[in-house]
Amino acid sequence: MRLPLLAIALAIGASPAVAQELRVGLAANITSLDPHFHVIGSNSALARNIFDGLVNQDDRQQLTPGLAESWRAVDGTTWEFTLREGARFHDGAPVTAEDVAASLRRIPKVRNSPSSFLPFVRPITGISVVDARTLRLTTAEPFPLLPGALSRIAILPAAAEAAETSDLNAGRGLVGTGPYRFQRSLPGDRVELAAMDPANPWQRVSFRFVPNNPARVAGLLAGDLDLIEQVPTADAARLRRDSRITMASAASNRVMYLHPDHDRATTPFATAKDGSAIPNPLRDVRVRRALSLAINRAALVDRVMDGEGAPAGQLVPEGYFGHAPTISAPAFDLAGARRLLTEAGLPNGFALTLHASNDRYPNDEKVAQALGQMWSRAGIQTQVVVQPGSVFFTRASARDYTLIMGGAAAETGEASSVMRPLLATFDTARGDGSGNRGRYSNPDFDRLLRQALTAVEDQAREALLRQATELAMQEMGVIPVFFLSNTWASRGGVTYRPRSDGYTLAGNAGR
Repeated sequence: MRLPLLAIALAIGASPAVAQELRVGLAANITSLDPHFHVIGSNSALARNIFDGLVNQDDRQQLTPGLAESWRAVDGTTWEFTLREGARFHDGAPVTAEDVAASLRRIPKVRNSPSSFLPFVRPITGISVVDARTLRLTTAEPFPLLPGALSRIAILPAAAEAAETSDLNAGRGLVGTGPYRFQRSLPGDRVELAAMDPANPWQRVSFRFVPNNPARVAGLLAGDLDLIEQVPTADAARLRRDSRITMASAASNRVMYLHPDHDRATTPFATAKDGSAIPNPLRDVRVRRALSLAINRAALVDRVMDGEGAPAGQLVPEGYFGHAPTISAPAFDLAGARRLLTEAGLPNGFALTLHASNDRYPNDEKVAQALGQMWSRAGIQTQVVVQPGSVFFTRASARDYTLIMGGAAAETGEASSVMRPLLATFDTARGDGSGNRGRYSNPDFDRLLRQALTAVEDQAREALLRQATELAMQEMGVIPVFFLSNTWASRGGVTYRPRSDGYTLAGNAGR
């Protein structure tokens, strides 16, 4: 039967419309749509599709213009940012310096954050709107990292300064300047966005939360998803052989680490093997070193991660500003671990519970179980408890646990951005230690870090960061385990330009 010309024209016209939707399978749910609520990768990645910062980061975390077309240091404690002309919010309102000022003022007002953005803006002591396109920020002391820190802060309209997180979660006031505008959210299922530019190849984007690895791969293979992130390591080799699939990968800035309870005299999940109470053994650096030596990092990467990663002995990988070349990943030494336990007065070991997420990082549950087995062989009778990230992070922040496994990324591309939240002495007034769930504290480390944050000269700043790293790793403030690899898979002619921060951005997807 011959189709009428109109029907043929409609059919031809309909094809591009179908192709303009991008369906993305994300490996982790978000905890909020509020871009100022929680410093966690899943939230930040999704937010970057909707919002800009004054400064943005490229695929390798180098700083690029965002809403600010330029910035300069006026003097040692004053920075000036000039907004790009014609920038508008999704509702059509022009972006002004007051919108930026209000967004910065909002950060300390966000309530109940599991990990606050305050450290990124805390050095700012003054905000001055010079005119509609010019903003000046002052700091009490030199803070050369301010542009990088501001790349972490999403800019909202001034009216959102008083918005509660619950408002933004409901979509009220969720207005940005990014390439996509918010359309709707089905909590726990998906977030749907629409392109602002009619020429954008993806007019609609559906970010779907598929934390189950087999389900995410199955969705891709069945054609229900066009792109998935965090390709399960066990499936990577098979997918690379599939002619329908395109793979993309990049070295990651994210380290998997352990945070022990440093400060409590007794701790809820460490006991004698018979269950009786003992003083907190993790306060002894010899016990923390024993935990580290009992980890076979190479085996974890090779067998649990299927080669997708690299053993870690510090918080940032080689090539990142502040990486300490003097520190390598500790070698597996079971005998050495047992010897340290004996020196610490625990020749028979003790009982310990490790808490971890089971849906936030690649193979997080498997990694946690493998760690438990390794420690048990060293004489530390280990139970592993895993939980959904939405539960785990809240309870870990409330310090309900003794030892946790987490992941952290150098969000600004240099070491202080991960060292300050994880290792600086917890201080809500200063915004330090926002993710320091183990309450590690060393005045010498704090001093070195503060000096690094104010050092204007790059070489001096990097030397200070390396000294701080060497001190914290000697004391096992946290125990680095391995660096992740970032991997994506796509089909149907979709390609993905990989990012070192692991963010899945619709703008990086093409054909």
